[in-house]
Amino acid sequence: MVGNRTLLGIAGLVWLAAGVNILRIGVKAALAVIGGGIGRTALTALLAAAIFCAFHWMFSRIVVKHTARIRAYETKQPFWKFFDGKSWLLMAFMMTLGITLRRVGHLPEFFFAFFYTGLGAALSAAGVRFLIRCTKEAGA
Repeated sequence: MVGNRTLLGIAGLVWLAAGVNILRIGVKAALAVIGGGIGRTALTALLAAAIFCAFHWMFSRIVVKHTARIRAYETKQPFWKFFDGKSWLLMAFMMTLGITLRRVGHLPEFFFAFFYTGLGAALSAAGVRFLIRCTKEAGA
């Protein structure tokens, strides 16, 4: 059983780890496709920024929602309560979809270059936001 601050820290570390891993895949793919010239590099960066903005908006709302839920716990909780049931299902679905898309091989590397770079950066940013909330809990 862990306290609210620890749950926020776990959430931050999990989101950050997932984000860094996906970002690593995206950057590796981007490095493979940017040899296509300045136009392809600019398009990759522009699309990655668009994906980042879309997911950052969505993940920011999730960070606020989960932070409020975690802070509302009045007693210590099991460490896995940094997610609620719906979020665990969503994470399992997203991981399965991502792994399947990579393994099937029907999408071009260019897709992973911009999509995974933007998604990974947004997930990482959400992890940092959870960690900031965790450190603020320490001062409260």
